[in-house]
Amino acid sequence: MGAQNFTTPTSNSHNALTFLLPILLLIFMPNMHTTLATSSSSQTYKTYVKTACNTTTYPLICYKSLSSYASKVKSDPQKLCTYALSVTLKAAKNASSVVSKLYKNTGLTPSEKGVVKDCIENIKDSIDELKQSVSSMSNLGVSGSDVQLQLDDIKTWVSAVITDDATCTDGFDGVKVSAAVKTAIRNSIVNAARLASNALSLIDSLIY
Repeated sequence: MGAQNFTTPTSNSHNALTFLLPILLLIFMPNMHTTLATSSSSQTYKTYVKTACNTTTYPLICYKSLSSYASKVKSDPQKLCTYALSVTLKAAKNASSVVSKLYKNTGLTPSEKGVVKDCIENIKDSIDELKQSVSSMSNLGVSGSDVQLQLDDIKTWVSAVITDDATCTDGFDGVKVSAAVKTAIRNSIVNAARLASNALSLIDSLIY
């Protein structure tokens, strides 16, 4: 009788692994390259945002508010400005909510009510100006429109936002307002004003 050739289970496993390894590499290597490339691009975009924010009045606030949009902004300065304006608009709406709730507080004195009411009007103006700014920035140069004229309009609106916010807090001067009311209004207003200042700095850096 001829000698029988027996293959051990270990040998079979080794052969199967040897056969499958190249196939697995072919499957997973492209995904690994894609993951690495995506990670590299993401870091590049965040670096772009950080560099741009370093030119603003409040760099840390700028980066904190815009870094999450880095993958959408990429390296597009117009998109960065659009998101900066959108973030400011969101902050202005939040400030409006805070101040409006304060106005409904039955514990306010007549003088406090007057200050808060004026502040609400100023914030409403800010929101309108920011909405116009976001819309104009999103459509910059569309249909052959004058880009420089649009930018000048946006700068005027954003500057007005900063003035409106300052007017709101200046309303406390000479009026007896509780510390709690002042703090609540000032915190929400100051945040929106600083974001507006940063947005204006970024817009000033736009070159067309």
